Amino acid sequence: MMEQVWSRDEIESPCVKICVVHPQERLCTGCLRSLDEIAAWSRMTAEERRTITASLPERAPRLARRRGGRAARLKGGAQG
Repeated sequence: MMEQVWSRDEIESPCVKICVVHPQERLCTGCLRSLDEIAAWSRMTAEERRTITASLPERAPRLARRRGGRAARLKGGAQG
């Protein structure tokens, strides 16, 4: 007979182990949570975690804006 595996009824963390904080938006570029949310995650209720997790997709466009890069250098002309 197989034993039941103990489990907790909690929402999983959205962490994807890419922990880089966007300098202007102050969001983790991996999971899109704020530093305060990350720090408080283990103390939040399941409902608070669900609310934050549901709001994460709408934060992604805030990080998509890029300035510079190869395309901007090419557009601006080569400068040596």
